[in-house]
Amino acid sequence: MTDLETSMATIIAVFQKYSEREGDKHKLKKSELRDLLHDELPELIAHVKDQATLDSLMESLDTDGDAECNFQEFMTFVSLVTVCCHEFFEHEDD
Repeated sequence: MTDLETSMATIIAVFQKYSEREGDKHKLKKSELRDLLHDELPELIAHVKDQATLDSLMESLDTDGDAECNFQEFMTFVSLVTVCCHEFFEHEDD
């Protein structure tokens, strides 16, 4: 597989690793999303100061209002964080 194909497969595998823990295996419950963020993005979560911020993140990701995060909603989050990281590192080179 190419680097991009491997990256895509990894994103899918990480989502499924957490979404399969309880309930609907195609969606992340709030607790599953919290665990995923803590385990898989510890540097990002280190900058989150309180639970209200995480709650707000979950609410903003939940575009269909079902109190869970489906794969499309998760990918929106991953895309936004990736764009922010790209912009950060792009400006660091200046």
